[in-house]
Amino acid sequence: MRPGVRVGVDPGQARIGVARSDPSGMLATPVETVRRGAGDLRRLKRLVRDAGELSPVVEVVVGLPRSLSGGEGPAARTARGFAQRLARAVAPVPVRLVDERLTTVSAEAMLRDQGVKGAARRAVVDQAAAVLILQHALDSERTAGRPPGELVAVQAADHEDPNA
Repeated sequence: MRPGVRVGVDPGQARIGVARSDPSGMLATPVETVRRGAGDLRRLKRLVRDAGELSPVVEVVVGLPRSLSGGEGPAARTARGFAQRLARAVAPVPVRLVDERLTTVSAEAMLRDQGVKGAARRAVVDQAAAVLILQHALDSERTAGRPPGELVAVQAADHEDPNA
């Protein structure tokens, strides 16, 4: 297991859940829910920087919403585009895409079981999904002995993203 902090991101349509790991890469914990839109990449860049204050950030893990059959539809294409923009914003910290099938459903069920209701659940479900995505990535790396998912290649933009 590589030492260092990882940041997990669940990019939803309206909100982006953020989680982080401890420096040993054992445990994922919720950080924040970022509203999707103007300034979201700037906020994520700051969260990644802040996560690395005590220990270097090894990577950012972004959930890739595949279908149950493993295919990729419009949501996965959107997540790939988001991961590409995020990779440019947080470079040189690498960004990896990891399969996140059913994490939001699992997060909803977990919060419901804990008695979190309505608006309170909607406010934290994205963070909970980010925790599940990141924890799965941590467990996968520990088991397989290699980084999870696929590395997002950083490509130069035609122009600077004003949102980064």
